[in-house]
Amino acid sequence: MSHLPSRRGLLFGSAAVSAGVVLAGCTSNESKDEKTGADDQPVADDKPGKRVTIGFAGPQADHGWLNAINDNAKRRARKYADVTLEITEGSNDTAAQIGQIETLINKKVDVLVVLPADGKALTQVGLKAMRAGIPVVNLDRVFNSPQAYRCWIGGDNYGMGLNAGHYIGEKLKGKASARVVELAGLDNLELTRQRTKGFDDALKNYPNIKKVARQAADFTVESGQAKMAQLLQAQSKFDALWNHDDDQGVGALRAIEQAGRDDFLMVGGAGALAAFQAIKRGDSVLKATVLYPPTMAASAIDLARALGQSKGIGGLAEFEIPASITLYSAVVDKENVDQYMPTGFR
Repeated sequence: MSHLPSRRGLLFGSAAVSAGVVLAGCTSNESKDEKTGADDQPVADDKPGKRVTIGFAGPQADHGWLNAINDNAKRRARKYADVTLEITEGSNDTAAQIGQIETLINKKVDVLVVLPADGKALTQVGLKAMRAGIPVVNLDRVFNSPQAYRCWIGGDNYGMGLNAGHYIGEKLKGKASARVVELAGLDNLELTRQRTKGFDDALKNYPNIKKVARQAADFTVESGQAKMAQLLQAQSKFDALWNHDDDQGVGALRAIEQAGRDDFLMVGGAGALAAFQAIKRGDSVLKATVLYPPTMAASAIDLARALGQSKGIGGLAEFEIPASITLYSAVVDKENVDQYMPTGFR
């Protein structure tokens, strides 16, 4: 889960299916030393090539999703013998993160991967890197200017809400006067507003369903428990709950258990391992979660390596990698949870 504004086979068909994107080469009946794409454009694959030093700068890993971002980047870089990863400590202080990125620029890394603590505040340092000839892969929380990055890759907050709403809608479409509630994230964040809008837009397709309450939490276990307790007290009966974040969902489930409630279904968000395990056990109200895959960090390393080696992407005919890639927010329930279990974050 990302806490500030934003947003695999062949590339990016379903972003959360594996722990990283496979940058596969196009096949040919001819035997060649290097795989090629359209018009003999080299494409990235697992075969070692030009050495690439990738600088990685992200915020402080103070949330399960952010910690998973770092882990995915490190694991993906270790896969490649031709990649050296220079990773910063991570900070939520924008000045400190700017300083860390400037250090990477001064080290003359080949490519930068940046998940900014604040996209707006770090736009200038992204521009500085690009002007220094260092391509930037902007991860999830988007810079204010497209001139500050070569490629953006991230999640789909609106899509999270949309898919959560459709899942709940299909479960309740035969129920008259169905009632749903929403446990959102921080309301001062654009991503929260996007998730709510997607959810509301989906529910418009189901005239039998009414959203009767919404409570904002702040992406922590403690806030999830406290705000869910308030929702339960205020709403004696409802049929479904959408919770924006699986970390705060741990607290929400505690409140639900303490209240002795099991008369509704719950859909979570992001893709935490604990949520996957609960869905598989089937012993709680949590029946599904909508992904915001931290595997995007592994994909960002793949993209940075391709950029550093002046290669394109397998599965695409174009010479260059795309300017932006929005990942799909898949719904994980008991039917497909085993497929996604390896991607769950702690």
